[in-house]
Amino acid sequence: MEKMIDNMEQPEKVILVAVSLDTRPGETDLITQRSLDELEELVETAGAVTVGRIIQNREAVHNGTYIGKGKIEELKALICELEADAIVTDDELSPAQMRNLEDVLEVKICDRTMIILDIFAKHARTREGKIQVELAQLKYSLQRLTGKGIAMSRLGGGIGTRGPGEKKLEQDRRLIRDRISHLKGELEDIVKNREILRRQREKNEMPVIAIVGYTNAGKSTLLNKLTDSDILAKDMLFATLDATTRNLKISGGQEVLLTDTVGFINKLPHHLVEAFKSTLEEASYADIILHVVDSSSEDAFTQMAVVYETLSRLKADGKPVITAFNKQDKGAVENLKDLKADYVVKISAKTGDGLDGLGRTIEQALKDSKVYIEKTIPYSEGAYLNQIRRYGQVEEMSYNENGTFVRAYVPKRLM
Repeated sequence: MEKMIDNMEQPEKVILVAVSLDTRPGETDLITQRSLDELEELVETAGAVTVGRIIQNREAVHNGTYIGKGKIEELKALICELEADAIVTDDELSPAQMRNLEDVLEVKICDRTMIILDIFAKHARTREGKIQVELAQLKYSLQRLTGKGIAMSRLGGGIGTRGPGEKKLEQDRRLIRDRISHLKGELEDIVKNREILRRQREKNEMPVIAIVGYTNAGKSTLLNKLTDSDILAKDMLFATLDATTRNLKISGGQEVLLTDTVGFINKLPHHLVEAFKSTLEEASYADIILHVVDSSSEDAFTQMAVVYETLSRLKADGKPVITAFNKQDKGAVENLKDLKADYVVKISAKTGDGLDGLGRTIEQALKDSKVYIEKTIPYSEGAYLNQIRRYGQVEEMSYNENGTFVRAYVPKRLM
């Protein structure tokens, strides 16, 4: 048994490093501490273990080494003391910062973006998800390929540049660009299929509700509970990446489509936003946004702000928003409000508490987005009546000699 344990791969030991801006000496920046708490969760999800952390208060990030010279010496001592294998910074590093830190500290240097990309690579399941992750990784790597300048990567560029042919750095760049071009082509084909599905939904007048929220807010758990699905739902960051759509029947027989999206996070790398744009844009095509919030988190207000900022970047703001304050079973933060939401409900996706109220709120939101009609439909127009039943919310239906009398709320496009 001892031999088996010795042979098991030990997780990497990392030290977290952050720069806290605009703070007075001696004060602990609570926002930075919480950001490092989240980074520690990311590191754990990636399979490493955090053994220490360092925060430096500065007016600006050091252009060359991220942190100042004195803090680097302190960090070198801490690496030796804790026998750390790597450093993870809370902000994305420039190629120069990463190279300089590696030269000085002589350990692996990672930043928040690298950790998130690593988690995405581990959790991607579908072909689209894997393409999106690889695309983001390649774009990140392309910016960090370094060498002795462009003169050294060309054949016949003058004294000292004559050689057997194309240098390895230029070969690497060319290969990465070719691979990026190929992946973009594959992704475009997938996007075309997605657009066909969207047009079909619009043609069918099927309302679409996009479930959005901070990572690990409980979106997948809620989708499972509402639609009796079995999507992977774990208590970890970015447990699910791939957009999932399920049918939901509400009272009166009306059907809606619920679409789960990848979770948002503070400092979400722009490489990921760009690569996952086709998936994240599901929110911009939705009729209603269902914003799931972890009401037990001390950072709930910050997390809500990140979600709204990301929706704005995706041009998905301005739609009706239902905010569901989830995880009430774990104890909600006091005085939690969402002034940007049109409707607010309190739920526990895990226990099912409050889901009836959420269902009624969804019905009300759909009703508010529709047109009210009172109309007698001739029996010869039964197809139109079927559309009202399927895509509208029927208040009353009765039969007379001229046809079927209907009072209902129907989509404007159906009118």
